[in-house]
Amino acid sequence: MPAITSADTAPAYTLPDWAGISGCALPVTAGAVTGLLTHHALLLTVSGPVIAEVDFTVHRCEPGTLLWIRPGQAVRIEPGDHETATAVFRPGLFRQDELPGLEPDHPGGPARTPVPLGEVARETGAALARIRQDAAGPPGDAAAALLRHQLAALLLRLLLLDPGPEAPGHVETRTFERFRARLEEGYPNSRRVEDYAGELGCSVRTLTRASLAITGRTAKQVVDDRVALQARRLLAATGLSVAEVGRSLGFAEPTNFGRFFHRETGLSPGQFRGNFVEDHPGGIPGQRPPSD
Repeated sequence: MPAITSADTAPAYTLPDWAGISGCALPVTAGAVTGLLTHHALLLTVSGPVIAEVDFTVHRCEPGTLLWIRPGQAVRIEPGDHETATAVFRPGLFRQDELPGLEPDHPGGPARTPVPLGEVARETGAALARIRQDAAGPPGDAAAALLRHQLAALLLRLLLLDPGPEAPGHVETRTFERFRARLEEGYPNSRRVEDYAGELGCSVRTLTRASLAITGRTAKQVVDDRVALQARRLLAATGLSVAEVGRSLGFAEPTNFGRFFHRETGLSPGQFRGNFVEDHPGGIPGQRPPSD
């Protein structure tokens, strides 16, 4: 399928400052292009299917399927005859311990792939419609609290349907979760496993053992995977030059970045970017107004 294009897009929506939640459509409409999302998005396929490419993996979302797109992910939706219901919300909206068993901003949370909702699809569509209606209403403390309550109920329902990987229990899982959380903050500045081990107060061997147990990849490979993913996102979905992408990821010299990228992907940065052209428009479909 055509890939994400590197085009300048102006957001077509503004999250309400008083709630941080909206039921409006995502930043672009059908036939447009999008890059890296800045907010969470819950996308329910009402009619379709919707063909969605998220971080370079293509998903076919049949009607009744919910897709959770997270901040920073590169997204493209194949044009077509489909209808969606959408809610967007800002990162950091919920405290770390506010929703039992769920941290919405955690990259390893539930619904990392589309979730067929089955019998609760209609109920979920109604919940998204209520969020849209209340977010468009008068602002206020009560309205904001209601929106947070509605969104929390939706996310917890999703957690029950798709709990994701096993919650941290044994020591290797806990070690890896701490490592991954620190990596999300530190990957633009360091690709050295020694640095992360020092910050977490453990040895490189401990991080490597935990990474292998959870992912089958060494700690160094986990770090390089994260850096390479961000490089692909920026090359595909922004207008940054190759040198600027490299510098943003801690590579002082473009040649060093080029060697790293080729090693990880098999392509040069320029070759990879060349796969993302602007003559194949696509985007997030705008949701249709609710019927009377």
